[in-house]
Amino acid sequence: MTTQSVRPPSHADPGKPGTAKRTDPPEVPRWRRSLRPYLLSIPAVLIVVGILYPFVIGAYYSVLNYAAVNPDPIFVGIRNYVSVLGDVEFWTSVRITGTFAIVATVLETFVGVGIALLLNRSSIIGRIFEKVLILPLMIAPVIAAVIWKLMFNPQFGVLNHILGLGSTFDWLSSDNALWSVILVDLWIFTPFVAILVLAGIRSLPKEPFEASAVDGASWFYMFRKLMLPMLWPYILVAVIFRFMDNLKVFDAVYVLTSGGPGVATRTLQIGAFEDSIINLDYSRGSTYMFLLWVIVFITARVLVSVLGKAQRRAAGAES
Repeated sequence: MTTQSVRPPSHADPGKPGTAKRTDPPEVPRWRRSLRPYLLSIPAVLIVVGILYPFVIGAYYSVLNYAAVNPDPIFVGIRNYVSVLGDVEFWTSVRITGTFAIVATVLETFVGVGIALLLNRSSIIGRIFEKVLILPLMIAPVIAAVIWKLMFNPQFGVLNHILGLGSTFDWLSSDNALWSVILVDLWIFTPFVAILVLAGIRSLPKEPFEASAVDGASWFYMFRKLMLPMLWPYILVAVIFRFMDNLKVFDAVYVLTSGGPGVATRTLQIGAFEDSIINLDYSRGSTYMFLLWVIVFITARVLVSVLGKAQRRAAGAES
C-alpha cells in the first residue's frame, strides 16, 4: 500500500474552482482610530472630575461667608481660616485626631505584625485562624461600632460582665471614650495590617534564612537582621494606609460617642460635621475640611518619601 502525502489546506487560491476567496478585514477609518484613545480615557476623566469638583467647591466655600442664615454669601478671603486657626476647639480637635491616629496606628502595626508572625508558622489552628481573621474587615465600621456600643453599655453590656467590672465602669465616659474608640478601631483594622504583613513575609526569599539557620543563628537574630529589613516596606505600606485613614476617622467615632462627652472625641471630621450639618455654617465646615486635607497631604508626602527610601534600602540601592 502506498501512502500519499496530503497537503494541508492553504489559503484559498483565487481562480481555482471550489476554493473560497480570502477577504481582508475592512480598514478602520482614520477618524475612528484617532478617536479611540479619547473614548478609552472617558472613565478616568469622569472619576477625576467626580473627585475634583467637590474639592474645588469646598475650597471655594471656605473663602465665602456661606451659611444658612446668609444665603447670599460674599467673598471674605482668609477670614474663615483666621477664625478657625484662632479657635481653641480647632486645636483641641487637632490634638484628639493626632492622638487617635498615632496611638491606633502604632497599636495596629505592632499587633498586626505579631499576628502575622504567628500565622506564618504552619499549623492547622493557624490556617483556621487565618480564615477567621478577615471577618472584622467584612463588617461595615458603622455596624461594628453599633455592636461595640451595646457591649460597652454599663448596665447590660457583656464586657463589664465578662471582666467583672460591675455596672459602675463607663467605657464611653469623658476619660475612657477616646481609648474605647481606639479599641474598636484596633479590632476592626488590625486584620488588615496582619494580612498585608503576612503576604510580605511569605514573599521573602527563603535562602538567607536557611543559611542563617545552618550557621546556628537564633530566631530573634534572623528576625532583626534579615526579616525586618526586608519586611520594612510592607510594614510602611500598612502604616501609610492606616494612618491616613485614622486621620479621617468619622463613622465609628460618631456612632460611639458623637464627638462627646464634651469634646473628648471631637476629631476634625466631627468638628466639620458639627459646623456644616448641625450649625449650618457651610463655610466654616469647609474650612475645617480643607485644613484637614492639608494635614493629610503633607503627612502622606512625608510617609511616601520614607517608603521610597525603605524600598531602595531593601533592594540594596542605598545603604
